[in-house]
Amino acid sequence: MTRAVLALLAMLLAGPVLAEPEAACQVPDGLVQADFAMPRVADAIAAKTLEIAVLGSASSALAGPAGAGKAYPGPLEAALKAALPGVTVTVSTFAKPKQSAAEMQAAIPAILADKKPALVIWQSGTADAIRGVDPEDFRIALEEGTEALQKGGADVMLMNMQFSPRTESMIAVNAYADAMRFVALQHSVNLFDRFAVMKHWNEAGIFDLTTVTKKMDMAERVHACFGKLLARLILDGVALTREERKANDRP
Repeated sequence: MTRAVLALLAMLLAGPVLAEPEAACQVPDGLVQADFAMPRVADAIAAKTLEIAVLGSASSALAGPAGAGKAYPGPLEAALKAALPGVTVTVSTFAKPKQSAAEMQAAIPAILADKKPALVIWQSGTADAIRGVDPEDFRIALEEGTEALQKGGADVMLMNMQFSPRTESMIAVNAYADAMRFVALQHSVNLFDRFAVMKHWNEAGIFDLTTVTKKMDMAERVHACFGKLLARLILDGVALTREERKANDRP
């Protein structure tokens, strides 16, 4: 069951594209926005060196020889480099298939020690939902991991699971998505609602997520859009930081 579901998710994301490239990444106002400041990222940009770590599972990567560059961490790095001339931007990926939140949590100390990232993007939820991990255990792992990242000097962005109309009835994700929203609010970290973004794209006919195919065209385009949207969210968080600091400096 687990392998079949994972395989189906990968094939669905490789389905046909319906929209032109320039329209494909559009989302409704408010769907992707920063609700919280990103002070560590702002400081790193000011220091001209921005290190970002992506902690995730298989859906943070793409198969094939070009997969490492086409998965969303690659387009994210490119988008930030274009938006931040003079800043050295590095996005490192720590993604392993079928990892639960608890397993990802265990990798956090090594990532903090090795990379000293200003931002960690933590993608989680799918593997826990497929395994049937208790949502409360999922929440606790996510909460403890977020606390460890913040204490270790990193801003945190949470990213939830993929949306697929073909697997929606096979995987119960709502409890895990709710847990992730709760942790984001409790710890004042931004959430990239990948599930809602993909659902919008599917319903608007931008990407057809109902068709199963082994071609990777759409997977690459979807990940390219993720990269652009993540960059926008990060820059919004930096702008919010500057606004808050400016307001605090007023007499």
